[in-house]
Amino acid sequence: MKKIAVIGGGAAGFFAALSAKYHHPEVAVSLFEKTSKVLSKVKVSGGGRCNVTNATTDIPTLCKAYPRGGKQLRNLFYRFNTTDTQAWFESRGVALKTEADGRVFPVSNESQSIVDCLLNEAENLGIDIVYQAAVANLKKIEDSWSLSFLKEEKEQQFDTVIIATGGSPKLEGFRWLETLEHTIVPPLPSLFTFNMPKDPITELMGVAVDHAKVKIKDHNIETEGALLITHWGMSGPAILKASAFGAPTLAACQYNFEIQVNWLGERNTEILFNQLHSCAIKHPQKAVSNQKAFPLPQRLWQYLVDKIGISANKKWIDLSKKKGRQLVELLANDTYVIAGKTTFKEEFVTCGGIALSAVNLKTMESKSQKGLYFAGEVLNIDALTGGYNFQAAWSTGFIAGQLNKNRT
Repeated sequence: MKKIAVIGGGAAGFFAALSAKYHHPEVAVSLFEKTSKVLSKVKVSGGGRCNVTNATTDIPTLCKAYPRGGKQLRNLFYRFNTTDTQAWFESRGVALKTEADGRVFPVSNESQSIVDCLLNEAENLGIDIVYQAAVANLKKIEDSWSLSFLKEEKEQQFDTVIIATGGSPKLEGFRWLETLEHTIVPPLPSLFTFNMPKDPITELMGVAVDHAKVKIKDHNIETEGALLITHWGMSGPAILKASAFGAPTLAACQYNFEIQVNWLGERNTEILFNQLHSCAIKHPQKAVSNQKAFPLPQRLWQYLVDKIGISANKKWIDLSKKKGRQLVELLANDTYVIAGKTTFKEEFVTCGGIALSAVNLKTMESKSQKGLYFAGEVLNIDALTGGYNFQAAWSTGFIAGQLNKNRT
């Protein structure tokens, strides 16, 4: 009987193992996990609810959520996409729901529903899951692959190997793959928040704006979405998008840069000034700091009014045109200095890994090493928040598990 080894017990590894058994039921499939637990990232994702995928069905739009790998994933998504993922889980008894922002979760609101589904499927198919099996070395011997493990002297032989070991925050995490002669893109953090040490705006922690625009100055990076002020700086989708698309650029400047925040999402300052003028006419005797001209959180409005130098008791009728123009300019082009980042340890995402140019993306097989496949974040693929990273794991795992039809 031919044997397939899947290295890595995360989302991509499990889906690759399951796919391999579906498409090649006659082979023996073993999944090796270096720790005592599998699917750990699935378990903690989405605050313990597991954001299993995204509801985006248009493939070109879906690809835009991937700063690295978007163009290359297009063909894979036509073969296994977000609709396929939802159908896969629901056909196995996991009811799913789509939230207003497009994120898809199990109806149970428990990531354990996804974990149990994958574990049960593996058990039903007879996949051998081996725990505490950290791979020390992988080498090609004629037409087979030899795996050696840190805690076991005896090597094991396999006809095919699928590597789905996930991302790594450091290059050392890929060292064991160097002998396979693949280009490794040095890993860098992606999806991180911006630190603003001692900036007064951090006193507004907890304040959120539904639609802001963020531009990284001196770089061609601009995003939009919700923005959250935290006790260390800024977070929220607009910031996380900027961090993902700017990951290599921001690493190069050691995470010291400036951003412009458009708090209203409107670039035309003339439109904003007219709205400001309308508020002044409607509420002439009210204090500017107390009567908002725009739908911003009250604390943020008062902070911005004070930042531009408008006194707390200044009435709208007494606000000069010049000061009004300055306020509008601040609302559209507020500037902050960023000094550092904060990452989420539980859901750490990196860019970097095996270069996509080294992989046949029709099969996920190595171009230089026959019988060797890759899936998931071990590849130089990463995405925005919203279920996109898991979708890449499901898609690449599913395709890798199909294997080249001429080989098992």
